[in-house]
Amino acid sequence: MTSPYSVSVDDVREGDWNELLPSFDDASVYQTWAYGAASWGERQLSHLVLRRGAEPVAAAQVRVVRLPLLGSGVAYVRWGPLLRRGGRDADSEVLERAIDALLDEYATRRGLLLRLIPICFAGDPTAERMAPLFAARGLELDPAGPIYRTFRLDLSPPLDALRKGFDPKWRNKLSGAERAGLELAEGTSDALYGEFLGVYREMMARKSFETTVDVETLGAVQQRLPEPLKMRVLVCRSEGRAVNAVVVAAHGDTGIYLLGATSDAGTKTKGSYLLHWRAIEWLKARGLRWYDLGGHDREANPGVYDFKRGFSAQEFLQPGLYARSGSRLSALVVRAGERLAAARRSRARSD
Repeated sequence: MTSPYSVSVDDVREGDWNELLPSFDDASVYQTWAYGAASWGERQLSHLVLRRGAEPVAAAQVRVVRLPLLGSGVAYVRWGPLLRRGGRDADSEVLERAIDALLDEYATRRGLLLRLIPICFAGDPTAERMAPLFAARGLELDPAGPIYRTFRLDLSPPLDALRKGFDPKWRNKLSGAERAGLELAEGTSDALYGEFLGVYREMMARKSFETTVDVETLGAVQQRLPEPLKMRVLVCRSEGRAVNAVVVAAHGDTGIYLLGATSDAGTKTKGSYLLHWRAIEWLKARGLRWYDLGGHDREANPGVYDFKRGFSAQEFLQPGLYARSGSRLSALVVRAGERLAAARRSRARSD
């Protein structure tokens, strides 16, 4: 029998991808063309779309890195493939077809080490179906891979119920910020992102902590995204000067708290509480289901952990990083390169 499914690779343009992405409930900023182009460059991007008949039912943006001459390398999918549409859980058959398509294209045909971080959380239906499927196809969990731990706030209840559910101390600080006479500005403009950058740089000069966040790259992402996909920048001003700022991405059914910054003066205004409350109002108005608070590390940053815990949101854990190599050479070369890069970072920190 003829299969109703078909796979296309690299036959969509940026505009087509931007129109396709919002149809998936599990879409995220990490699967936007703009994020991939700004982070890695156009030449490293590949796009796979699975269709059932004429309908797209799964999609994935893939970063492909090949070593010169050897041809070996890695294909990396961050928070994909996209599977959920129309408010439904991922279809088991679509999930199976999508994983097979990724393995066939990037591991088998191209001989690359395929790595993917699926966009699901431990215990949900998609994650439960993935475990035996991945095992049957030789996709193994990398114990050294990153684990995303986060709080996610369910936005289904009415606003007053959400506010009552906050930790009492968190709620009191929000009330204090509302009485502080702060000016609130929000939107998607470069000027607002510039205000965020000013607050962020002041915060970094004060705290001087290590971070993997590249605010300049995310600024380039913001400039490239079409208006419907742009991140939301929210700023609190005191006496005309920005003192608190947050950046929130909203795609699919989830908003993600990506960036936050507080100036010296902002530590007293507690404007961050007001900005997150306004972000929640905005996300609910858009009909989104979840507010993902952007990950946490209780040991490394207990202050941020306590702040996010104050939302009284549920803690979630992603399954992790899965991998299967299409060639022994790709696996050996990629892992050797990563060990070398890690050693260089370690030496740089010790200097």
